[in-house]
Amino acid sequence: MVAAFAVLGSVFAIGSQTGWISVRAEGSTHDVVEEQQATDPEEQNLNTTLLPAFQPETRDFSGVQRSIDIHTEIPDRPRMDVITYSVSVGDTIFGIADRFGLKPETVLWGNYDVLQDDPHSLRPGQELNILPVDGTYYVWSEGDRLEVVAAFFGVDPQEIIDWPGNELSPDIDFDNPEIAAGTALVVPDGRREFVSWQAPRITRSNPAVARIAGPGACGSIYDGPVGEGFFVWPTTATFLSGNNYSSFHPGIDIAGSMGNAIFASASGVVVYAGWNDYGYGYMAVIDHGDGWQTLYAHMSQVNVSCGQGVFQGSVIGGVGSSGNSTGAHLHFEMQSDVYGKVNPYDFVSP
Repeated sequence: MVAAFAVLGSVFAIGSQTGWISVRAEGSTHDVVEEQQATDPEEQNLNTTLLPAFQPETRDFSGVQRSIDIHTEIPDRPRMDVITYSVSVGDTIFGIADRFGLKPETVLWGNYDVLQDDPHSLRPGQELNILPVDGTYYVWSEGDRLEVVAAFFGVDPQEIIDWPGNELSPDIDFDNPEIAAGTALVVPDGRREFVSWQAPRITRSNPAVARIAGPGACGSIYDGPVGEGFFVWPTTATFLSGNNYSSFHPGIDIAGSMGNAIFASASGVVVYAGWNDYGYGYMAVIDHGDGWQTLYAHMSQVNVSCGQGVFQGSVIGGVGSSGNSTGAHLHFEMQSDVYGKVNPYDFVSP
């Protein structure tokens, strides 16, 4: 008995008595393999061709093999345009800069109209310009000259022209560039000085110098304890929660929960105690009488008052998020009559 069927122009036959499978291509003028006579007359009518017995092929697959991966990685192309980023709760200038592979200064320089060069002005919901490269962002004004703008930011005018995202003609006239007023230009590698919103040096002999800083300023001349010549860590938490020390952020932001104790880093006299109008919120400043001053900002409460003598390690307030702040932390600064504003990590450790 033989079963036969056709698929795509070929005839397949299975011999039940002889146990073989054969195939014949219709219209073929020659046989692929030698035809075998079947013992059954019905099988002879099929004009079938026997398949050869299967012989596994042996090959040498030695050497390095490539693994199969159906996913293709397409390298990121360099970004040329300015994009926007919406600030979220807990964001910091340092964190945003790291996310986009930029320096923190670039984030400030690209958003002066929003942040005013003050990292503590960062607020959830703000829309920030994110430059494609490190540098500055400049809005063109009527009468500007390319050479003057470039010199202000310390770059060659050609660098501004050559940046593809600026879409400037390579044949532009430096003296009369015909750039429309209001056009925003990326200045690659550009730099400028920061506008300073830092608290001044406040001494016990003249605390009223800080009266422009806000209602927490003190007005009388005080005397009292003098520092020990060394400093202690000013709160219970021991790690940063946001901004580190930098040229535009002259302090460190230490993590903390709302209400955690803040300690006097050294003995001295309180020369500022209360609200600060320039983003520091509730703030205390201690003059240590030996050429040093420490500042504690964004407090939830201030537990000391103007002219009060405090000793190293005494509680002066609580950690908070007052002023320009996106979460509870202590902003801590140190200033010396000799060194100016310094990185606290160089003089005190947890």
